[in-house]
Amino acid sequence: MKKTLKYFLIFFVAINLLILISGKSWMYKAISITYLKGHTSSYIHDYVHFPANTVENGEHQEWLISPNYNNTDLPNYIKEVNDSLETTAFMVIQNDSIIFEEYWYEYSADSASNSFSMAKSYISTLVGIAIKEGKIKNINQKVCDFLPNFCEGRNTDITIKNLLTMSSGLNWTEDYYNPIGQTAQSYYGTDLRGLVMGLKVVETPGKVFRYHSSCTQLLAFVVESATGKTISEYASEKLWKPTGAKHPALWNTNVEGGDEKGFCCLNSNARDFARIGKLYMNYGNWNGNQILDTSYVKEATSVVELLDKEGNNNINYGYQFWLSNYKGLDIYYARGLWGQYVICIPEKDIIVVRLGRKYGDKLEDGHYQDFYQFIDAALEMYN
Repeated sequence: MKKTLKYFLIFFVAINLLILISGKSWMYKAISITYLKGHTSSYIHDYVHFPANTVENGEHQEWLISPNYNNTDLPNYIKEVNDSLETTAFMVIQNDSIIFEEYWYEYSADSASNSFSMAKSYISTLVGIAIKEGKIKNINQKVCDFLPNFCEGRNTDITIKNLLTMSSGLNWTEDYYNPIGQTAQSYYGTDLRGLVMGLKVVETPGKVFRYHSSCTQLLAFVVESATGKTISEYASEKLWKPTGAKHPALWNTNVEGGDEKGFCCLNSNARDFARIGKLYMNYGNWNGNQILDTSYVKEATSVVELLDKEGNNNINYGYQFWLSNYKGLDIYYARGLWGQYVICIPEKDIIVVRLGRKYGDKLEDGHYQDFYQFIDAALEMYN
């Protein structure tokens, strides 16, 4: 017993020395809200442990409810998937009407959940709106026009399109399993602006697709500079209020009153998340209000011509949206860590929303197995 305690104390002291020497004091927060709360990584309700700005809502516009609402049962195989991956919400919308929804683990239509990287699609949307309003000229405008402190060396070559398409060429490593890496620091740390503004171009922008959360965070700073408003304020004015969200959303920040973590951490519920799907499925129009140019919607949900890290031209990404052709259907979707999805299937006029605690196996095509399974379920139920 004494020997065990001795080893524990040595380990404890060594860890603290390592944290202090490395200067990564934000690791204390990471440990306190993960391991000390019984988790090994981020989770869908961890947003309560971070400061946040509010995305205010306005007059609620209720979803239409299909006459066939919840008249069809989930296929047995998807019940097993939902059980094993701990799905908390599954919703199918067809022809702008909710036709099916179910919740688990005490979640409901009003329960907030972390979107993780689904937030990237919202940042892209805000970029498109800023372009429509003339606050950004076009996607080919240089990032340095908005972020002069970022303008050093080859950073001056980066365009907004490079950020939208994850082809910035910046020295960022996207790694969700490295507790001391850039991704963890951006999530748990307090100097988000300093972290991404200090990045440098190490390969030619616009050539190679490398999924970097730093790209989205820089886009968030561009939108703020272009509009003179915080991301939460602009999202409220241009998205949350016009689309009639039922509840205000929370967008986590690095510190109290600080920068929104644009690459993640927009916290809301399945019904309100689904509104971005309806907006895009209707080519940027919301009940007669053209929020987003149709041309931007088409570009954002189309494949970009880039190489992957192996030098192949098989990218399945648009402007912060993931893309797939499955069963002859062109599909685009917002995707977040642990399997948060807003999936749009235009040919079937179907939107699928899934929120949960785990995702399936990642496949060679860059998508996850459960992504296809949720599509299969929706098509089987309502095709």
